[in-house]
Amino acid sequence: MKWNWQQADWPHFSYNPAKIDDSEKRLLLGAGLLFGAFKHLGDEDKRQLTIELISNEALKTSEIEGEYLDRDSLQSSIQRQFGLVTDNRKVSAAEQGIAEVMVDLYRGFDSPLSHTLLFEWHNMLTNGRRDLNDIGRYRTHTDPMQIISGAIYAPKVHFEAPPSSQMMVEMGRFIAWFNDTAPTGETPLSALLRAGIAHLYFVSIHPFEDGNGRIGRALAEKALAQCVGQPTLIAIAYTIERNKKSYYTALEQANRRNEITPWLIYFADMVLTAQGYTATWIEFLISKAKLYDRLRGQLNPRQEKVLARLFREGPEGFVGGLSAEKYIGITGAPRATATRDLQDLVGKGALLRRGERKHTRYLLNLETN
Repeated sequence: MKWNWQQADWPHFSYNPAKIDDSEKRLLLGAGLLFGAFKHLGDEDKRQLTIELISNEALKTSEIEGEYLDRDSLQSSIQRQFGLVTDNRKVSAAEQGIAEVMVDLYRGFDSPLSHTLLFEWHNMLTNGRRDLNDIGRYRTHTDPMQIISGAIYAPKVHFEAPPSSQMMVEMGRFIAWFNDTAPTGETPLSALLRAGIAHLYFVSIHPFEDGNGRIGRALAEKALAQCVGQPTLIAIAYTIERNKKSYYTALEQANRRNEITPWLIYFADMVLTAQGYTATWIEFLISKAKLYDRLRGQLNPRQEKVLARLFREGPEGFVGGLSAEKYIGITGAPRATATRDLQDLVGKGALLRRGERKHTRYLLNLETN
């Protein structure tokens, strides 16, 4: 079987753009609505929202690759990147690296793509690694670059990328395509077309020894941001991580031919879902800011700690809601104190109470804020 890069038409992908025309319109409309919501935030809220969304994407793009990072350390690193006052929390090399990539992507979304930029991103991502031969450069090993699953004695090859000897040629052509299809390029493409092709094209080449998935998703974000003219903060990695099987299935099927309409339909639907989730996060964080503003000076340290913990869980909250036992576990408070604190939070409109007795659960009340 030939892979996409072994076929005569590589890398000239064919597709039916009409299949995602409606998605393109919805993306641009959604981008305008998100930008409008941003405009109503103060500078501090905008910074906090940006940090929340960037850290969430950094966390999830790493989880897709099976790497689980500490959210607090990641946020601390991102805050440092933005020059904000932070604690002295120790940050691992992996957390520091992905934080640097995501902040660089946010700040420099409109810069042209180059070998140098990709090498810098790879250096950031592989910060502290000792198991790679090629760091900050394209792979050079002679063994086939394969995506494999299954037992060692019966492996299944999902994809094999072009040999390392072709990397400079392949990547030179990819970079030229990426810049030419930008809004200011010679042959501009619409946002979803460009981002979808960019991601598939890059991961098909698989130019690095490791980190290709994370860089490929960053390139999709960069393509979208350039096409809408501002950082998108679309929750692509979060959406992919929630259904990795569909993502890998779509990629595997797209790696077998260069007519990629099915891939673009999948990608467009995924991005719109991600954009909707980003909108939910923005509404959630706007409600958070309003709640804290309304309750400023009215909460004791235990209540502040619990509310902060609830907001860390995002719009979906604790699985099963907050119980009195969880409140005690978070604060260390005696049961009587926990009960009074929770009743007070309900009375102040910060929490909603659901159920009775041992089934009582508390949820954030964001509707009145």
